[in-house]
Amino acid sequence: MTTPTPEGDPFAAAAEAVQTSVLAWRLVMAVADAVRRQQQRRQKGKEEGLPPAEQAVSEAAAEVTKLVPTDISTALMAGADWPQMAQQLVALRRAGVDLGEFLPRVGDIAVTVRDAVAENAARMAREGTGEWERMLRETLPAGPVREAILASPTWPDIAATMARLDERGVDVRQVLAAAHNEGVGVDQAVARVLAADATPAASRDAVVSYGPLTTGLDLPKDLDLGDRVRALRQLAISPAENERYTRWVREAMPQRGREADLLVNARQWPLVAARMAQMEKNGKPVREHLAQLMKDTSWEDGPRPQIGSRLVQAANDALRRPLGDATASRVKVNTTAARATSTTVGPTRPRAAEGAARAEGGIAPHRRESAPAPRRGRSR
Repeated sequence: MTTPTPEGDPFAAAAEAVQTSVLAWRLVMAVADAVRRQQQRRQKGKEEGLPPAEQAVSEAAAEVTKLVPTDISTALMAGADWPQMAQQLVALRRAGVDLGEFLPRVGDIAVTVRDAVAENAARMAREGTGEWERMLRETLPAGPVREAILASPTWPDIAATMARLDERGVDVRQVLAAAHNEGVGVDQAVARVLAADATPAASRDAVVSYGPLTTGLDLPKDLDLGDRVRALRQLAISPAENERYTRWVREAMPQRGREADLLVNARQWPLVAARMAQMEKNGKPVREHLAQLMKDTSWEDGPRPQIGSRLVQAANDALRRPLGDATASRVKVNTTAARATSTTVGPTRPRAAEGAARAEGGIAPHRRESAPAPRRGRSR
């Protein structure tokens, strides 16, 4: 908590507003530096260290003085952590970021925060990082910036900064959104210097997961289902949420603990968990949908080694199927689609397929919600 400014003292109020804008600056710089480090680790296997503090201060001071409003630049360079921020700025420039474009944009963010503090009364601080993690997931789209923030060892410090900004009347979501845009720019600039694509190709997991399993989900291009912890983080599923969804599955499948474990331990479980998180956020009864797994047990039919994969499809179908729908599960083989994607059998109606493709306008399959396939009753 900061000391309240004397009532009616405009100079003290202005100083408080400037100091808060410096906090916003630190938040943006922490995000940018986290993205730079991760991009270098991903492409080179290691991150480049920070330049010597004395040299960085000399190089960065002229740029900050020239490109940042005077009151904010003065406060920045008077702070005890200015040498570290100067090192981060120089490291960004050496990584390929144009400070002539970056600094004015960060300066605009700081000015917005400064003005917001001057106009808003301080509010009570909120404790802990859980609330800020939820805000981060709700505000930022899945991708390298959000992953870099949550994976950064400085995440607790970032969350504390967000709490202090909120305490002083700042719209933290707006600052986060602006910081995200700068983080994307940093990610792309560093990637260009490392001879990487600014928009990397989709990973194999992202490609093979396209379809009903990911329809409507915010799927990151670099999805890595081989790393369970990272995949859950990429899909914005916290450990507590994953534990809760696991428990719900076991509750929905009483006396079927082995099958429930096969579902939860399946490679594509994070996608099922993401579907449950989306439904929970939208206020839908997730557990009631999961109960449909035991009303239609067609997932039992077939080779035992593939039951985990069938359960993933059945769970996704149960979550998407309207409650009270007594028809059989749609976890069936679509023979038309199988023929159309086969490497040995060509599509039965190529011209119709081409026309449909043109009509779709190139929309990614997992972003397009298709009409439900006709259902067929089960027969024994």
